Amino acid sequence: MLLTATKSQITHTHTQIHTLVVWCVPFLYPFAFCVQLTHTHTKMTACQDWPEPVIRVQALAASGLATIPERFIKPKSQRPTNSNNYAPKTNSSQIGHHKNNTTNSNIPVIDMKHIYGGDEGKRAETLRLVSEACQEWGFFQVVNHGVSHELMKGAREVWREFFHQPLDVKEVYANTPLTYEGYGSRLGVKKGAILDWSDYFFLHYMPCSLRDQAKWPALPTSLRSIISEYGEQIVKLGGRILEIMSINLGLREDFLLNAFGGENDLGACLRVNFYPKCPQPDLTLGLSSHSDPGGMTILLPDENVSGLQVRRGEDWVTVKPVPNAFIINMGDQIQVLSNATYKSIEHRVIVNSDKDRVSLAFFYNPRSDIPIQPAKELVTKDRPALYPPMTFDEYRLYIRTRGPSGKAQVESLTSK
Repeated sequence: MLLTATKSQITHTHTQIHTLVVWCVPFLYPFAFCVQLTHTHTKMTACQDWPEPVIRVQALAASGLATIPERFIKPKSQRPTNSNNYAPKTNSSQIGHHKNNTTNSNIPVIDMKHIYGGDEGKRAETLRLVSEACQEWGFFQVVNHGVSHELMKGAREVWREFFHQPLDVKEVYANTPLTYEGYGSRLGVKKGAILDWSDYFFLHYMPCSLRDQAKWPALPTSLRSIISEYGEQIVKLGGRILEIMSINLGLREDFLLNAFGGENDLGACLRVNFYPKCPQPDLTLGLSSHSDPGGMTILLPDENVSGLQVRRGEDWVTVKPVPNAFIINMGDQIQVLSNATYKSIEHRVIVNSDKDRVSLAFFYNPRSDIPIQPAKELVTKDRPALYPPMTFDEYRLYIRTRGPSGKAQVESLTSK
């Protein structure tokens, strides 16, 4: 259950005053950093090891414990309670034309079948629904999206099989905070941090230079081929959604994709989440509240167990996934590029006392070295640029030195 972890290997300099280990999240940032504060500058070096033994949550849950360890108990203000779980009434604009699922979702559901059809009226209406969802929610589900339903099912199932492999099989892929790629459990390198109730597997997909299938699980034997095909289809879907957003923003249809670096140079990675059943789900979270710092997230949710919650004002909406749908949400980089026409939204994950849950989060990000700033077409005298130019690498560096806290990172960048 508990694995040995050595002390973080931290580079020291003769001018160093002290070292601060920064709280970092693997699906948000590709690696963790130690910040060294000196008399003259701040130096960042990669943390090589976890600061304390890693707790595999799945093994902990399987042990039959009746109460969760204190390390997983959230402050009262962060716990999921009945008072802050909100299920709004749905209306026709929220469900698009997907009429048979009015009771299955609290966020908009968009049917994409008319986007590339011949009916211009239905295409315009679908574009309007996407625009409304982006502006009012920052989250929506898509159906008839062009990705094979069998492939979606297969992708979920091979990862479920992986997480049910013996622990020693999974430990072959155990990750470190140096890159976070591989099998992991904790979401940061701060010693003594309150932990989330989840395990995960994190891998790079784009650019191709970072894709290394040798780091992907060999068992089940079909996993590598299925996830390779799955990634290819999701990248294409992401391109189509960026095109829709570009059109709705009044930009060239290839604007956002080019801003991300183009189809060959954009960044993409996959985090597969495993949320074990929990004996005290009211005391913890599967994933703490955050907004995604990248461009856009394409989530394949568990088909049987709800868990994702989206902030709506002071409340939380529990999303009930529609069959064969993906959940799309805006990241901070889309907020910047759109000059806050579209905004990233805080979200979190709750856990279940009776059932495990698996989800696949595919992060669609800008190339790391391209300056990201509001589109010039969206900057006017009445609405000046709200954010300064900043590469995705610089943005990640900026928030590494402060740690994730809801939407505080992107809002703090607003030009004065």
